[in-house]
Amino acid sequence: MRAERLISILMLLQTRRHVTARELAERLEVSERTVYRDVEALSAAGIPIYTERGPGGGCKLTDGYRSNLTGLNENELRSLLVPGFSPALPEGKGEKARDAALLKVLAALPAVQRRSIEHARERLFFDPRPWFVGEAITPFLPLLREAVWHDRYVRLFYHKPSAEVVERLVEPLGLVSKAGIWYLVGRNKQQMRVYRLSRVRDVVVQEETFERPLDFDLERYWTGWSANFQESIATYSVTVRVAPAFLPILPMIMGESVRQLIREAGPGDEEGRITLTLRFESKETTCSFILGFIYRQEVTPGSSTFVPGIEILDPPEMRQAVLECARKVVALYNVE
Repeated sequence: MRAERLISILMLLQTRRHVTARELAERLEVSERTVYRDVEALSAAGIPIYTERGPGGGCKLTDGYRSNLTGLNENELRSLLVPGFSPALPEGKGEKARDAALLKVLAALPAVQRRSIEHARERLFFDPRPWFVGEAITPFLPLLREAVWHDRYVRLFYHKPSAEVVERLVEPLGLVSKAGIWYLVGRNKQQMRVYRLSRVRDVVVQEETFERPLDFDLERYWTGWSANFQESIATYSVTVRVAPAFLPILPMIMGESVRQLIREAGPGDEEGRITLTLRFESKETTCSFILGFIYRQEVTPGSSTFVPGIEILDPPEMRQAVLECARKVVALYNVE
């Protein structure tokens, strides 16, 4: 809409004082001719705005001019205060709401604070997505956002790990994004549950609303639930000896809690290896993990050998399981 575009031009100029017509056109996704027409409209409305042609030219506001037109609408407030929780807007509109909100906030700040924030935004960027992992497909996220926002019941068709698809009437209390994977926290028959959105097969938002528990705190609940979940799935303990070359890598793979185990392990043996007790989901998971830590070490120039980055010491049956897995790998790739 043109009204929104005019406000955006005014906020941009109030924030930066001088912007080229090309920058405005790209930002607003219109032609430069449209930008000049909008600037003329603002000037006709009494805004002290003018243009300069040639190198270094552009659109400018008269020094000292400030507008109080910085009110945030509901969509902008959501996108700014709760990242990722924009309402069910068409593709790209959520990002535009966030950009508009940030622009209005910057325009309302004193010049010194505005320059400080712009300085940081030009130099820092946070990307929460992990390496080599595609984003989970969550087509029902917009529907669930609205249901959570308006406290509406949802009928959830959920694909359980057992491959069974079940139907649940859920009170959606909150959404959590963990490393790019979305989860729904809700109540079903007065029992708290966590549903992974990539397993949701269909969602029907109900007209009926529910009473949200007054004492429910999403962050506190998620922190406790995720700690319990991680503890419950890591039920198989093994004692291992870790080569020094892999000590810096281990926390990147198993999480920061491993750093504390490494510190508590004390000095290593004569080769720098330390002994740790690690926990895994199952024997199969342990086997795959250990076999992934075989690396090649150069013994002499032109000569190398494969050595274990992590060696299992206990239990004995796990050593035997790794040996059996290794034999199967050799048989698979052995070429006569």
